Amino acid sequence: MNMTAQQIRQAFLDFFASKGHTIVPSAPIVVKNDPTLMFTNAGMNQFKDVFLGEAAAKAPRVADTQRCLRVSGKHNDLEEVGVDTYHHTMFEMLGNWSFGDYFKKEAIDWSWELLTSVYGLEKDRLYVTYFEGDEKEGLAKDQEAYDFWKQYVAEDHILPGNKKDNFWEMGETGPCGPCSEIHFDGRTDEERAKVSGAELVNNDDPNVIEIWNNVFMQFNRLKDSSLHPLPARHVDTGMGFERLVRVLQGKTSNYDTDVFMPLIEFISDKSGKTYYPEALPPGEGLGGADWNEAVAMRVMADHIRAISFAIADGQLPSNNKAGYVIRRILRRAVRYSYQYLGFKEPFLNQLVPLLAEQFKGVFDELYSQKDFVQKVVLEEEFAFLRTLESGLRRFNTYFDISNEQGIVTHIDEDISEHVKIKRENIESRRNGIVSGNFAFELSDTFGFPLDLTELIAREKGWTVDAEGFHKALELQKSRSRAATAIDTGDWILLKEDDTVTFTGYDETETVAHIIKYRKVKAKGKEQFQLVLDKTPFYAESGGQVGDTGDLIFPDGEIVKTTDTKKENGLIVHFTDELPESLDDALTAYVDPERRFNINNNHSATHLLHAAMKQVLGSHVNQKGSLVNADYLRFDFSHFSKVTEEELAQIEIIVNQKIRENIFLKEERDVPYQQALDSGVTALFGEKYGDFVRVITFDDSFSKELCGGTHVKATGQIGYFKIISESAVAAGVRRIEAITGAGVEKYINEQSQLVHQLKELLKNPKDIAKSIETLLEENNRLKKEIEKAVNEKASGLKTELAQKAESVNGINFIAQKVALPNAEAIKTLAYHLKDVVNDLFLVLVADIDGKPNITVMVAENLVKERGLNAGNIVRELAKEVQGGGGGQPFFATAGGKDVSGLDRVLEKARGFLS
Repeated sequence: MNMTAQQIRQAFLDFFASKGHTIVPSAPIVVKNDPTLMFTNAGMNQFKDVFLGEAAAKAPRVADTQRCLRVSGKHNDLEEVGVDTYHHTMFEMLGNWSFGDYFKKEAIDWSWELLTSVYGLEKDRLYVTYFEGDEKEGLAKDQEAYDFWKQYVAEDHILPGNKKDNFWEMGETGPCGPCSEIHFDGRTDEERAKVSGAELVNNDDPNVIEIWNNVFMQFNRLKDSSLHPLPARHVDTGMGFERLVRVLQGKTSNYDTDVFMPLIEFISDKSGKTYYPEALPPGEGLGGADWNEAVAMRVMADHIRAISFAIADGQLPSNNKAGYVIRRILRRAVRYSYQYLGFKEPFLNQLVPLLAEQFKGVFDELYSQKDFVQKVVLEEEFAFLRTLESGLRRFNTYFDISNEQGIVTHIDEDISEHVKIKRENIESRRNGIVSGNFAFELSDTFGFPLDLTELIAREKGWTVDAEGFHKALELQKSRSRAATAIDTGDWILLKEDDTVTFTGYDETETVAHIIKYRKVKAKGKEQFQLVLDKTPFYAESGGQVGDTGDLIFPDGEIVKTTDTKKENGLIVHFTDELPESLDDALTAYVDPERRFNINNNHSATHLLHAAMKQVLGSHVNQKGSLVNADYLRFDFSHFSKVTEEELAQIEIIVNQKIRENIFLKEERDVPYQQALDSGVTALFGEKYGDFVRVITFDDSFSKELCGGTHVKATGQIGYFKIISESAVAAGVRRIEAITGAGVEKYINEQSQLVHQLKELLKNPKDIAKSIETLLEENNRLKKEIEKAVNEKASGLKTELAQKAESVNGINFIAQKVALPNAEAIKTLAYHLKDVVNDLFLVLVADIDGKPNITVMVAENLVKERGLNAGNIVRELAKEVQGGGGGQPFFATAGGKDVSGLDRVLEKARGFLS
């Protein structure tokens, strides 16, 4: 059947719509409000709270295509991407779901009908699996699934699968159940005649691949590993869209389909290199350069999808957490394009418009932000290409072993871990081996993967200690795991009805009961998490921090709530102690002053957003925010620094709206599309439900979708003041501001500062003019002092040059000098170098009670005698309890012990022998 990718996707959605399924949109690829996930890695993520029984399903049957990302944690396919034919960073998961409605029979019937009757796949190329059971778990064979499959499939095409392959689990705890996979045998008839596809299922054959998995959720895994039946049974299916397209278009690689080929053809054209789909690794078939170039094109075509959608969903590349993962993917793509396709200037960003056009009408959020996404990718490319160049320079320095000759003889036996690593580097280099620690430094600091380091080493005739690299990598992972380890206990239920009602929009004090609780341990600290049936506590979401306050019990017991967070739709209260009266009614009491200040800052954020659109343009969109009791932080899309004049105009507009005392217009449970049609501002990357809350301050000014808490009227905010504007990332700026009491405190502090300055300046009429005069006088005096110091240094030059002592053909000078700063000493050293040949110079000084050491070595002595100023100064610095370094011909050091300067001069002579 000749179908395009677009047609294949639509046929899936149309088929399940005809079976009574509600078609729902994809959730953002970046996960919010779930501490266990950074990215959506499976289609079921957005329904997790339904499977956990913590939220009601919007419909008993749904279907969708979900953007997923698997490059971190348990599901990490990154290193396979581009190398094989079927792994991806971002992929689409086509899924149909039943929440307590249909079960195994319908799921199996419909999957077979869709694949064979709608898509027209050859039935004898399909193999299915079922769960064979597990005695240790007390789980029987899934006879039910087996019997349903027998209606359609020959028994030799129905295969048993073990717990690893055919029992799906959300995590260490939570809903789980047996699953039934569908595999497609895409080999030629000749190959199939020789070896049965049954032997290749789940054996990593690139042409016998899983395309669909039907998961039958019927158990709940508890902390003690026991399994308990779920109150309602669910179906969770996932079909890899890219693999399905490959099968239906008769290709042997996902990359050869119309999902990826438009991107690959563009890359091929711009690089001037031909894409060979059949290219094989070196030593096989075409191999060699063709293989590397093909992999590079596949990597770029794949990675730009994950990068672009993550940025469009609100996740910018950064140095931590989810942002680090996106930066790592981007740098892998740039590194391949640089290394194998010859792109020495940014190119990856040029794929964004092409990708956005390709997904127009499917995921429009990328198309509407394509200019912004492209700008972010461009700036990240610039930054990484600079880093690549720095890493290559670092590598070249590493290969020059002459810089380190003799250093090992100056290392004490009692040495630090850092010095041990350095010694290991030196010894490895002498044997033509790049040490594992240095390879890891290149990876960790410069983004060089091991294969790039090995490639550069081979060009130099060296090898890489790969075992040492992996050891260093595992040490870092162990440290990271230890730092982030969280031990979470099972929920202990106190009430069967666990419906939670949030009352915080209308009150800050509510009578409630505890529904369930659990104990958690993180970083050695024990805490408890409580869920109430009703709560006024706002859970951290949408940039607004969670509420704090008290849980007050009838017997007078007060338990402090230190934070409130959202997890899978639940509002979770964090406490340091477990209440004694777990079954009693309690009063949940939000800290009113803190909430008051948070409301001020949150509402001011809405006014700020609207004012910025007026002043800077309609392109301004929120890219992140933080709203707490002390200040507000607002990140927004804009490609240049906001001028002082623009900031002032924004402030004027916001404060004008505050003085107008506009009353809040709050609308709850508004149909999502109706809200959009009314002109409301919705944020990219947010997952909105079918019904939303609309916050309006003047219909013609600020109207946004928002779940946070707000002031009743803008006059409550008092006053708004911007305190900083800065860059966050490419195309993203940040404003920090304060309101109300925060502004009052700020004004008082600034007023006090001005008063102090006036007193210091003897109360001038024009304080600015007085400071300007003072600065001019200060600059004049600095120049006079500098002139005097230079004259003194010049006089010392002649004096010290005459004191040069010839030792073994080296002119040696070691003196203590009285100069006021390190720059003056450096100037003196260079002057002496110009007038004294074959110079080995050591100067020490006491600068404001701190020891200073300067070493200068003539270039010819570095090459001919093996003297190295950097190594020497590190040894000398031990005498003053300090450290330092520099270049082979010039280096400096500092320390703590001024009394050691004389010992430094004595020790310096020892290097001449």
